[in-house]
Amino acid sequence: MTESLIPPADDSIDAESLFLMLRRKQGSWVEWGQACQQLQKAGHTPQAIFEETGFEPIQQNQVIVGAQVYTGLVQFNADPQVLEHFGHRGSDILYELRIFTQPERPAIAALAFQHKLDSDEAHDITRAIKDFARVRKPPEAFATSHPGDAVAHQTWVQAKQKSDLQERSRLIAKGLKFAQSDSARKEIEKLLTDFSVTKAQTSPRLPLSRPDSELDLPRIVPLLGKLPLPVEALKAAPMVEEEGAFRIVKFAGEGAWVPLPGWQVIASAEDPVAVLSSGDRLPIPPDQASDEVLIIIDRAHREWDDQSYFVVEADGELDVQWFADAPSEKILGRVVVVVRPKRFFDEEATKEMWVLDE
Repeated sequence: MTESLIPPADDSIDAESLFLMLRRKQGSWVEWGQACQQLQKAGHTPQAIFEETGFEPIQQNQVIVGAQVYTGLVQFNADPQVLEHFGHRGSDILYELRIFTQPERPAIAALAFQHKLDSDEAHDITRAIKDFARVRKPPEAFATSHPGDAVAHQTWVQAKQKSDLQERSRLIAKGLKFAQSDSARKEIEKLLTDFSVTKAQTSPRLPLSRPDSELDLPRIVPLLGKLPLPVEALKAAPMVEEEGAFRIVKFAGEGAWVPLPGWQVIASAEDPVAVLSSGDRLPIPPDQASDEVLIIIDRAHREWDDQSYFVVEADGELDVQWFADAPSEKILGRVVVVVRPKRFFDEEATKEMWVLDE
């Protein structure tokens, strides 16, 4: 890589020089990511950066995250050939590695470099490696530390579930391509003569729901107490400001209330809590994943079953997962229902008084 064109990040960055560098696409993509990050930290919005440079917000996010991953590869002494390759191209590949810890990334980056993966392939293998890490007792043949064997395990499982010989052969070839250990390779080669089919375990449908009626949308109001009450009680009542599609009500400090319909599935939850999420983080059909959703979790329900989704910890964050087998992670709660926002034909019209013709 060339010497960085970017000045050190501080409160007096030369924004115009960074904008000019991005407009002219000088330097490497890693430097573009560092420049975008410095500009954002200095108070420039992604939209403003886009208008000045042509870098769309989604592209800014990709190069910023990819540059952070690349910096971590340097710090953890990744293979020089890998660094040389990704120093000039592959921000979309390194972006996919964001879900791993820094010590895990060099080996996975090397795997992506070795097989010249594109972004879609990188997405698939990173998910395969992440899923393999959740397997409590992986088959001994695949129980190595190499990410290639984790990918090989997934293709081995998928191949065993296929009765179509052409598709089965394709998966066997893919597994042999990624397998690194002799034990993993031999286990996959057994499928060349063993044509038995293992029934695939399918994940259950996510419990999605959406309020149908305005009657399903309760409203939160302050409770002053029981009469008789002093006048000051009325004056002291806080003004309730509802936010977003789910009418969230915040209170002093870190936290908020959100009104929920009195559905049986919610009423029967012992210790329900709610979190907001973008729909595309969940296994929702793509044509329905554009909504922000509200995930209701019962913290009291921590026993695994294969017909529910659960919340576990993943790299210090909450993660919603389905597990075909009892997970090694500690279950923090069961997903009770995923609520999608009420759809209004004309949201502004619902705020106006009705006018009836005489």
